[in-house]
Amino acid sequence: MTVTVLASGFCFIQAGGPAAPAELLYRYGGMYSTAIARHEYWRLLAYGFLHVNFIHLTMNMLCLVLWGGHLERRIGPAYFLIIYLCAMVFGAVIGNGIHSTPYLTVGASGATSGILGALLCLWILGKLDVSFDFFAINIGLNIAFAFGNSRIDWGVHLGGFAAGLIVCALLDLVEKANAYALRCKFPEVVKVNLTLLACVAALWTWSGQAQAFAAGVSGWALTVVAAVAFCAAVKLVDLALSMKKGLAIVVTMLAAANAIAAMLSGWALALSCTPRWPTGSIPLDNLLVTFCPNAVLVSGLVAVGAAAVTLWLCSKEMSRGLDDVGFVGTSLRAERNRRHGL
Repeated sequence: MTVTVLASGFCFIQAGGPAAPAELLYRYGGMYSTAIARHEYWRLLAYGFLHVNFIHLTMNMLCLVLWGGHLERRIGPAYFLIIYLCAMVFGAVIGNGIHSTPYLTVGASGATSGILGALLCLWILGKLDVSFDFFAINIGLNIAFAFGNSRIDWGVHLGGFAAGLIVCALLDLVEKANAYALRCKFPEVVKVNLTLLACVAALWTWSGQAQAFAAGVSGWALTVVAAVAFCAAVKLVDLALSMKKGLAIVVTMLAAANAIAAMLSGWALALSCTPRWPTGSIPLDNLLVTFCPNAVLVSGLVAVGAAAVTLWLCSKEMSRGLDDVGFVGTSLRAERNRRHGL
């Protein structure tokens, strides 16, 4: 919510009022008809943090509060983040496929619809204690609001809703499989950090830098290698958590991994300084103006900062791990044995 409000507010400030013109929204990441054809995949996420006006922003953030709280309390912040981002991306993809004429779409509606879809999935699975009235009222109000506004992008709403429902069902299957594949129940901070690292790895895998690093290897092959490497890393974390003082070891490993990810991201961004700068993307070009003259220094400072922030945010887990005499791993194994699905 904070990122969305800041991004949309930045556009409103630049526009000088409570609404942003189409040209400004397009410049900063609005989804449009030929974005995928032009390989502007960053728009699949960027559009969800921009809004047309203050009323549009308020409505979507209200839905995020009312529905997101239910979902995050039930499945945790890591899985909430996965569902939210998947609904945002697939909502844009489905919306793009449905449109037959030029369009420009912004807003978190696809992502918030995904939250409602995930809640419906949990209710169907019998894992959410709400009545059917909850869905009848919320879905009914959204349909009524959509019929009253011709500018609503139905494709994004329906695509996000379907993605939320499907991804939630898949996560439930993953959790059931984890009962056989993993020994320990991961703390939420560990799951969130691994999710963010997976997102960084996915972006790097499909970037031009990854193709240059592994010349002659297809993007799908790199994806398989990255997926296998991530699964191996998850199992390594699982084994470490089962050890004495393993939680402290895992937090230290995550801090180091975050620092490495920051350095690699800085290296990838530095390649945009020359010879392809300016890139044509106003936000990226503004960032490169500050970054390029001191790319190595800035990357190093960001890497150190990433490690420090990780240790600060995980200070309770680090303290618990350092004081561990063997009980933490036992409790995490017991928690895994008690869980069957989400």
